[in-house]
Amino acid sequence: MSFLGIDLGTGSLKAAIVDAHGREQAVSSVAYTLDTPHAGWAETSVQTWWRALVEAMARLPDGLRHDVQAIGLSGQMHGVVLIDAAGEAVRPAMLWPDTRALSLLDAWPEPQPNPVAPGMAGPLLRWIVLHEPEAARRTRWALQPKDWLRVALGGAVATDPSDACATALADPAGVWDAALLERLRIPREWFAPLAPSYAAGGVLSESAAHALGLRAGIVLATGAADTPCAALGSGLSNDGDALLTTGTGGQIVVLATQEPAAMKGLHRYRAASDHWYRMAAMQNVGIALERVRGWLSYEWAEAYRDAFGDEAAASAASTLTFLPYLTGERTPWLNPQARGGWLGLALDHTRGAMMRAAFEGVAFSLRAGLDAIRASGATVTSLKLAGGGSVDARWRQLLADALNVELHAVDCPNAAPRGAAILGGLASGHWHADDLAALAPGATRVAVPQDDAALAARYARFLDLYGRVDTWFGDTTPR
Repeated sequence: MSFLGIDLGTGSLKAAIVDAHGREQAVSSVAYTLDTPHAGWAETSVQTWWRALVEAMARLPDGLRHDVQAIGLSGQMHGVVLIDAAGEAVRPAMLWPDTRALSLLDAWPEPQPNPVAPGMAGPLLRWIVLHEPEAARRTRWALQPKDWLRVALGGAVATDPSDACATALADPAGVWDAALLERLRIPREWFAPLAPSYAAGGVLSESAAHALGLRAGIVLATGAADTPCAALGSGLSNDGDALLTTGTGGQIVVLATQEPAAMKGLHRYRAASDHWYRMAAMQNVGIALERVRGWLSYEWAEAYRDAFGDEAAASAASTLTFLPYLTGERTPWLNPQARGGWLGLALDHTRGAMMRAAFEGVAFSLRAGLDAIRASGATVTSLKLAGGGSVDARWRQLLADALNVELHAVDCPNAAPRGAAILGGLASGHWHADDLAALAPGATRVAVPQDDAALAARYARFLDLYGRVDTWFGDTTPR
């Protein structure tokens, strides 16, 4: 007996099979690229997603596929897929990095229950209503990415609170806001009924089963957004459990059994279970470090060596400050126009010093997000650590020092598809809510903060620098 989790990400699709004890048996991944037909747009054809799924499934062992009893789904948050009454996509999916609706954010005046970004479903659908009336006319359902995938697999038209509450069209509990939809002139009938993430949402169709090498009729879970799936897959089950994920961006998630209070710059969303979570979302982690690495003509091994192994570079970097906001920033600044760069450069600075300053700037950006969570009332002294961008021991130590937390690396490299697979197991009745704590993967303490006073002073300088240059970045009126 096994369970399949599918994670429909922004740049790749992952499929993971776990056994009856929640242990990963096989995983495959297929990458794809975003389309940018116009500046600021971010789209993907749903056919691209389907081809990636077929290819990813073909890479999994036949025997394991045959034993799959249920499927759970995880998907990138915020974007939207429009389909017609026959289930066909009306246009390419619009995704969270999309900024075409930036000028429409005034339709969500403060205060809002959560920060509103242009790549969320609400602003994107408002843009569709205003600029693509023919697409709007043909639309029957406006779905989140993972919900489109469930329908394509033969399942029910539904969504879950973890995705609905992040659309800027629902209340914090995920219930659609009919009054807001009417004011925005977005049809209420476009929006799917709500079901728990762990509920059964139909079964796999004959045609989809044939394409994927699975048995028809197996249960499909409703599924959840990727961040709560990753939290579930990483073992977050109790109030205060916390996770740091570093990838293209970074997220700090802290589980809560009760609805957290609203706080500017922080997200409070529904979890894949019946819990909630606070989230600080930082856009510029791996994406900023990758761009700096390219600018400085480094291979990654050299970048780590020069940034962390060269004492002269580290000493020189102490007089440098790097703002990593190359793509704007969400938590805590809520400033899509923020930008980055180095201040303090001198003739004796090496590229190693510049790389070290970049690592520190990204760590400080994550600290600013964590400070917002702490200011909301959460006590965070340790973080589970996930994400492909956090495997170097020296980088982990810098993160622990900058964030002032212990870091515990989770023995689960594919947390989001694992969390999705667990939802499949819950939907089929194999597991129950009381089993979640026992399903948590192992975690190893990899870094302890060293109370670095000089680093703390550089963090204070980082915050001061952002405050001084904030007005350079155009209109930053809170929205």
